[in-house]
Amino acid sequence: MPFQLTDEQVLTRDSVREFAEAEIAPIAAEIDQNHRPPLESIGKLAEAGLLGMLIPEEYGGAGLDALSYAIAIEELSRVCATHGVLVEAHSSLCTWAIAHHGTEDQKRKYLPDLASGEAVGAFGLTEPNAGSDASSLATTAVRDSDEFVLNGQKIFITNGGFAKTFVIMARSTDAPGVKGISAFIVERGRPGFEILEPERKMGIRGSSTTPLAFTGCRIPAANLLGQEGAGFKIAMQILDGGRTGIAAQAVGIAQGAFEAACKYAKERVQFGRPIAALQAIQWLIADMAVDIAAGRALVYRAADLESRGEPHGQAAAMAKLFCGEMATRVTGKAIQVHGGVGYTEAYPVERAYRDAKITEIYEGTSEIQRLVIARHYLR
Repeated sequence: MPFQLTDEQVLTRDSVREFAEAEIAPIAAEIDQNHRPPLESIGKLAEAGLLGMLIPEEYGGAGLDALSYAIAIEELSRVCATHGVLVEAHSSLCTWAIAHHGTEDQKRKYLPDLASGEAVGAFGLTEPNAGSDASSLATTAVRDSDEFVLNGQKIFITNGGFAKTFVIMARSTDAPGVKGISAFIVERGRPGFEILEPERKMGIRGSSTTPLAFTGCRIPAANLLGQEGAGFKIAMQILDGGRTGIAAQAVGIAQGAFEAACKYAKERVQFGRPIAALQAIQWLIADMAVDIAAGRALVYRAADLESRGEPHGQAAAMAKLFCGEMATRVTGKAIQVHGGVGYTEAYPVERAYRDAKITEIYEGTSEIQRLVIARHYLR
């Protein structure tokens, strides 16, 4: 269906684009080359209101709708996928969870700091032996009087190296499968909570991606998020919104690469004229434009459904599946337009190509999205 953006959504798009061009673009290549988290951006992101987008106004946030949020993630990722996923993981995976499932005390304790940038959020579900099969997670949370004691390990935690507030999934009862999983808020610095060495990755190399280890880590029972045993359901709800965010990130990565390819095609001269005059290049550009437009429409549809409070899990899975694979296609074609120089670090398209691949994997692989979509029609 067609979407006519509101004046507020257009303002969000334009203001985030202006911010990203001014504050993020100048450091995007350097943080990638050095595998360096952009810690200097956290205060700027907070000041621009980008860390509180999904936090209600009464807790210091902007209270944006899901479509405005998706637009903002696209604009950040158009310039730098690292910044896009920093904000996406903080927002979709942590702040949304506390805002929607937290008690009033939890909201007042954690959300203002998450909105102001005093704290950055992260989410822990994946484990060494529990990836796509998240129901097999083995981290435990054993009740001991007015505390829970956590033991186990998490991996691939975005923002792990500097986050202060973590939403962690752990098995708190003996109930089999998903019924025994609960969600907890865990603060950095708790005894027995260790942040391990960050991964060095192919793409989004400025994003801090770390394992976490819990060894007799005691947290207050008041840090239980939602009802005990409801953690898996909460995690799936988190991922429904998160997948729309990652799809928006994929659109942004593709859009940035597309714009770079168009610019290069008009400037590069071969056979006595700009390569933009060659049919082979024109067809690449046309295919890229159609792919991006289709992906953006799927993102807007999923985000619009979420904004209106309607079921959006299947739409989010469709957007995530298509946009992840689309971003890899488009960034590959952007390199092709550039030719040999596109394979070098002198142009941004090689970074975009590396960044795009992860959007087919995290927050649910393309294969998992296909399962989600198929089950909707075959149930």
